[in-house]
Amino acid sequence: MMNNHPPPAVRADGLHVVRGGRQVLTDLAFTVPRGSVTGLLGPSGCGKTTLMRAIAGTQARVTGTLEVLGRPAGSAALRPRLGYVTQSPSVYADLTARQNLDYFAAVLGLPGAERGRQVEAALADVDLTGRADSLTGQMSGGQRSRVSLAVALLGTPELLVLDEPTVGLDPVLRRDLWQLFHRLAEERGTTLLISSHVMDEADRCERLLLMRAGELLAEDTPEALRRTTAEGTVESAFLHLVDRARAADEPWPAHTGQKGRTTP
Repeated sequence: MMNNHPPPAVRADGLHVVRGGRQVLTDLAFTVPRGSVTGLLGPSGCGKTTLMRAIAGTQARVTGTLEVLGRPAGSAALRPRLGYVTQSPSVYADLTARQNLDYFAAVLGLPGAERGRQVEAALADVDLTGRADSLTGQMSGGQRSRVSLAVALLGTPELLVLDEPTVGLDPVLRRDLWQLFHRLAEERGTTLLISSHVMDEADRCERLLLMRAGELLAEDTPEALRRTTAEGTVESAFLHLVDRARAADEPWPAHTGQKGRTTP
């Protein structure tokens, strides 16, 4: 019997990454459902950016299984189907916002009439229509980040991989961007994988991947994580899981025959 269900947006199994002789990601296994807003949360340095680079196909020394939209990560066929926004804005400072978008739209091979429509739509999505003809180099850091996000929206990608897109933004803009993320998922069926080290953004996500020290602590909805850990917030649930992982890793003290426990 044929399976008519498309594969998940991302599927990892036994995923490892070694960089500089150091194990950065260890035995990750998870899925990211299509059309979902999934948060990748954890402290700085836990491996979130490395994982996103692996999904985008720009990370070397990746072993194990990592499939994106049903294809091996990094496949050439994925390039027009995936948008990737790095932590640092990756746009040209000596071009205006509109010129940046027009350039990247041409790189994607969008035809002339469609190119103009998508450029204007992307500028509107990130609320930059009023600054479209300003030099990107003269914009604030938050505005440059929005130009990078607008570039990623070109071509209507099926998967958006966004590395800490709301860091440093004011609360109103953060709220507006999260509303945009959910609108993209609901109206266009776009899958979004969004990293953050700010735990109060967890409840804005439909699903969560919680990471610590290159390992996956949990994969579930915010509500389920709070329920299974009997904690009131996702941050408390995360700390609960960290404590449990630390306790599981500690050796058996010879004098008690019981596992030790450390404080956070």
